[in-house]
Amino acid sequence: MIKKHTRAGVAIALFALVVPQIAASGTANAADSLLSANKPTTISSAEAETFGGANAVDGNSTTRWASLEGVDPQWIAVDLGATATISKVKINWEAAYASEYKIQTSADGSTWSTKKTLTGQNGGIDETSLTASGRHVRIYGTKRGTAYGYSLFELEVWGSSNGGDTSVPTAPSGLASTGTTSNSVSLQWTAASDNIGVTSYDVLRNGSVVGTPTGTTFTDTGLASGTAFTYTVKARDAAGNLGPASNSVQATTLPAAPGDTITVVAAGDIASLTNTEHYETAKLIDQIKPNHVLTVGDNQYDSGTIAEFKAHYDKSWGKFKNITHPATGNHEWEDNLNGYKSYFGAQAFPAGKPYYSWEAGDFHFVSFDSQKLYDTGADSTQLNWLKADLAANTKACVVGYWHHPRFNSGEYGDKSVMAPLWNAFADAKADLVLSGHDHHYERLKPLSKTGSVDEANGLRAAIIGIGGDYLYDKVKPRTGVEKWFADSHGVVKFTLSGRSYSWEVIDTAGKVRDKAGPYNCR
Repeated sequence: MIKKHTRAGVAIALFALVVPQIAASGTANAADSLLSANKPTTISSAEAETFGGANAVDGNSTTRWASLEGVDPQWIAVDLGATATISKVKINWEAAYASEYKIQTSADGSTWSTKKTLTGQNGGIDETSLTASGRHVRIYGTKRGTAYGYSLFELEVWGSSNGGDTSVPTAPSGLASTGTTSNSVSLQWTAASDNIGVTSYDVLRNGSVVGTPTGTTFTDTGLASGTAFTYTVKARDAAGNLGPASNSVQATTLPAAPGDTITVVAAGDIASLTNTEHYETAKLIDQIKPNHVLTVGDNQYDSGTIAEFKAHYDKSWGKFKNITHPATGNHEWEDNLNGYKSYFGAQAFPAGKPYYSWEAGDFHFVSFDSQKLYDTGADSTQLNWLKADLAANTKACVVGYWHHPRFNSGEYGDKSVMAPLWNAFADAKADLVLSGHDHHYERLKPLSKTGSVDEANGLRAAIIGIGGDYLYDKVKPRTGVEKWFADSHGVVKFTLSGRSYSWEVIDTAGKVRDKAGPYNCR
């Protein structure tokens, strides 16, 4: 059985090594204070909007900054607001740490001076004593400790300020939504006050900064339709001091289109033992409030045992268990489907088999257990069932979903062993098939049985392995790819309207990364 690579081994090894490190002798003076809390940051890149630099100085050890994966160098800098005497820098790394990096200071945020060069680091918590001064401090990563990027939960700069404004602005008041569209929310608030003056505002959507306007209005765009978002606003002054949050306000974008619709949320490769992104994708489902949820396998890593399901999946996507129509993945088969069957019960085995069909409106959905076919190239029992099920279908629209894709731009590539499954849906003139296994998103044009583009008679497909486990970025778009990304987790929101369908791919920042349709069923 082919087992997919995960980063669990990296994380376990890392956690075994997590001990405080003193990179230089000496400790910070007892009178020194934390200078970096909630100060403005600049970064070289972000893996996704929810992993912005502000997360590294917010005092919350569950939020983090994360750079793009696989690229050196990368950096994060913090503006302390005034020149300071710096005595210590403390970093709390996530699993994606720097094995080599520099601590730099600057007076203007442009010209940098290296104060420490650290090598041979193993992640965890780094504390480095310094004797330095500057207004800006930068962590400049030159060598990654893993194949991924740089990611840290907290960056703390300790010392004493050499003057400057230390008073924080007041909280803005009267935050309200002034209007919504299907993809935007407009906000307005009453200005905050400050002893020197407010220079900008941080607008937070669901806890993440999404805008920094200088005035008291802001329009948040590119949002998912028919979805609720929660906003707060904080004021910032010229020294970078950040004030307390305003009142919170919830606003819901308008539906994508009027009329009677059914909403289905889908994704695969979901609950990791070490990555918490499945909690963030679960929040999207909670906001969308779909009629149905479907999964395309690898619901629970690493072996899909009932203990793993209860410890991870159940605490995030488990909230929607009663409306979930799952498919199996190779990781559930590590436990011979015992944990999967025990957790989902009759929902996943309605006829005593791990494959089944169900219906919503004018749509006929088929969940196929693809592991045996993928391993051996044959599964006559299930394929015969599938052909009979498709032949008996009376619905106008057909959607199939399973774990291992037939055509795929990710590292696993096209798989000819999956051809009998693809061909069965093609012969039935199905409308769409969904798969996972590779941890990225891609949307394909209608393809023939051989994988060539056939707009008139082909079968449309998408890879949606973005539900929460670590992403794979080895994507080389094959013929027919219309859209792809591998830099953010998320879910696919399908809107079924009569005999047509459309979808939006929503990342964990609430941004729409792709829109497709509406397509008429064949």
